[in-house]
Amino acid sequence: MSTRTLRVNELIQRELSAILRHDYQSEAVAITITEVRVAPDLRDARVFVSIVGSDDFIEEKLRWLRARSRHIRDELGARIVLKYLPRFSYVLDDSAIRGSRILNLLDAVEHPKKVRGE
Repeated sequence: MSTRTLRVNELIQRELSAILRHDYQSEAVAITITEVRVAPDLRDARVFVSIVGSDDFIEEKLRWLRARSRHIRDELGARIVLKYLPRFSYVLDDSAIRGSRILNLLDAVEHPKKVRGE
């Protein structure tokens, strides 16, 4: 991955986060942009999001993001200048959830009585 692509990834991540915080304060409170991966041709980008909540809440927020994708992309185009503004696909980043499960399992191995409530 080129240095330029890395800079574009970081710029888009920062600006998308700012758009969500500024334009959608109440709706996007549980959404965090964790990573952006732009294709080498800058035409497409995968936006990884972390959402805190139940499975139904997560699905609702993903649908909400996808429904507003056009407006968010337009707002991003007004903020940054790129030859091609990528189309976004939003992907759930479940690494925090998986990490939490792993920590719980490790804690259960280290402290079996504590986990079982003994």
